[in-house]
Amino acid sequence: MTYMGLDLSLTSTGVSVNGSTSTISTKLKGVPRLDFISNEVINICLLHNVKLVGIEGYSFSSRNSQAHSIGELGGVVRLRLWEKQIPFVEIPPTCRAKFATGRGNASKGEVISAVSAKTGIVFLGAGGNDECDAWVLEQMLLVHAGRSSIKWGKDSLEALKKIDWSTTEGVVE
Repeated sequence: MTYMGLDLSLTSTGVSVNGSTSTISTKLKGVPRLDFISNEVINICLLHNVKLVGIEGYSFSSRNSQAHSIGELGGVVRLRLWEKQIPFVEIPPTCRAKFATGRGNASKGEVISAVSAKTGIVFLGAGGNDECDAWVLEQMLLVHAGRSSIKWGKDSLEALKKIDWSTTEGVVE
């Protein structure tokens, strides 16, 4: 069974499938950008026969002018997944951070450092943070399903308990 980690962003959406990461980027703006990113997500899901997507939930502490736009992107992607009957689970940013570092308020840089120290994987470049977050989200799905090849600690497993896994019933093998 194939899972996808998805860190939505208007400028660099992070994607992780089978441990391989990439970003979706475009110079488009407005509705064309929403359409492009959501179509790319669906194309990747179909290409890899993804059965479950872990999407980073909204950051309610965001105070910038992009909050509404990222909300629109999240809504469009969730709708497209629903239309294609691809289940998804929302993973709060604090759970992602706690899973990776043991602390729910860890910065993106701390998440990258913790993942690199644990696995030796290095995430570089402009989209490195987004790819790392997507990779962590995919790992969370794999651990929940008992399919991760990485041994995660007690704090990581505790973070999984804060997620509503009800959308995965009948999906997770």
